[in-house]
Amino acid sequence: QLKLVNPSQYRFEHLVTQMKWRLQEGRGEAVYQIGVEDNGLLVGLSEEEMRASLKTLRRMAEKVGADITVLREREVDYDSDVPRKITEVLVRKVPDNQQFLDLRVAVLGNVDSGKSTLLGVLTQGELDNGRGRARLNLFRHLHEIQSGRTSSISFEILGFNSKGEVVNYSDSRTAEEICESSSKMITFIDLAGHHKYLKTTIFGLTSYCPDFAMLVVSANTGIAGTTREHLGLAMALKVPFFIVISKVDLCSKATVERTVKQLERILKQPGCNKLPLLVNSDDDAVTAAQQFAQSPNITPIFTLSSVSGENLDLLKVFLNILPPLTNSKEQEELMQQLTEFQVDEIYTVPEVGTVVGGTLSSGICREGENLVVGPTDDGKFLRLKVCSIQRNRSACRVLRAGQAATLALGPFDRSLLRKGMVMVSPEMNPTICSVFEAEIVLLFHATTFRKGFQVTVHVGNVRQTAIVEKIHGKDKLRTGEKAVVRFRFIKHPEYLKIGAKLLFREGVTKGIGHVTDLQAITTKENGVEESLGPGQLSF
Repeated sequence: QLKLVNPSQYRFEHLVTQMKWRLQEGRGEAVYQIGVEDNGLLVGLSEEEMRASLKTLRRMAEKVGADITVLREREVDYDSDVPRKITEVLVRKVPDNQQFLDLRVAVLGNVDSGKSTLLGVLTQGELDNGRGRARLNLFRHLHEIQSGRTSSISFEILGFNSKGEVVNYSDSRTAEEICESSSKMITFIDLAGHHKYLKTTIFGLTSYCPDFAMLVVSANTGIAGTTREHLGLAMALKVPFFIVISKVDLCSKATVERTVKQLERILKQPGCNKLPLLVNSDDDAVTAAQQFAQSPNITPIFTLSSVSGENLDLLKVFLNILPPLTNSKEQEELMQQLTEFQVDEIYTVPEVGTVVGGTLSSGICREGENLVVGPTDDGKFLRLKVCSIQRNRSACRVLRAGQAATLALGPFDRSLLRKGMVMVSPEMNPTICSVFEAEIVLLFHATTFRKGFQVTVHVGNVRQTAIVEKIHGKDKLRTGEKAVVRFRFIKHPEYLKIGAKLLFREGVTKGIGHVTDLQAITTKENGVEESLGPGQLSF
């Protein structure tokens, strides 16, 4: 917008409608640049005009129920005696019906690079003491506290209110309070860095569908251990990532610069083709967030310390402005499809019964809805009812596509469930298969890859061992070769979709690809079984 000085009533209504539309497109967020012409010419406004324009913008925001935050101001050299400025303003709408913006960020990096500590500092609001105090609240098991290594997947939340201020546990608040007062939530998925927990890390990346990944690299060790592997995983799954270099308080400037150069070199390699962007100021952070969402080739790099707190604010500014990947139109389309919920975790909660956690990949799920879950070991689907829904630890009536939540299933028998199942609406008639074909690229293999080879296949939330039945057009595969391969699951059938991304590994063998064809077992033969009684139902 060039300027918004004293608009007429008609023009004001027009501007408000435009703002409403922009907020809807950006799912509750929009950035306005004031003092810029429509063709992108930086004209700038005088002090007085800028004040009046911001006042108008505030009036517009109040009208649609939003808040505005000034992100940055810049002076421009324009042929005039009066100094002229451009301002960038973030408009964020207070969410209707608890519809806060939810971004999921997976946290990757080598063991001991400071992932859990950084999350502890961001979400607890106090700095670390250098001995791992900040990460204690993130650990889920006793052995993690003793060894200081994350072995499971834990979730941490960081909220931003509509003014862009951080809402976290610093006021010793509960998760429900954070959800209530935030208009944007960032869920961090803390993954394990150690090599022996790689399967857990892959599961976290494939099944929780993160929007972004944060790769944490320690400044004093540089790129070591599983860093390259995690970088490769993020690229194979096409998750846009940004990089955080931690522990800069431990080493000299030269060491930090060496680590940055090392990263830049790797990012510019032909396999990566990324454009590194080092963030040193608030301006950089704002630019990085906007560019990062528009073009996936840009990789912002932050250098910070969880002990001294250096440059932590830049990361917060970046996370605050980071827009969601999908716009509202794509989400609307997903919501109109039939319900499909991926089961990632299963718990038993006293007085509630069986609870499943996961992501709703399409459709809408309401409390009290009847769904079917499967496939069981013999390929059947069982009926169940959703008793209640919780999202980010606070109750929620309706779950929309793309959101993660936990569903309580009441007295449903836990032993019938396993990770990798799906809950779908009964009319979906889901396709399940034991045999499927995929186009794969073999990334690394010690000898040759041939028929009869067993690998662990990850597709979304499905994780199972499969046997290679046939390699089309070839007898064997070597590192770097492409082929269409037929796999057969060894234990039970799974629910897969054509086009789903696939990762497989066995020892040092690794490969990526996508599912091209399924040999479906029709559900008509299987029927739907009542989990309560023996009555058989067929559609």
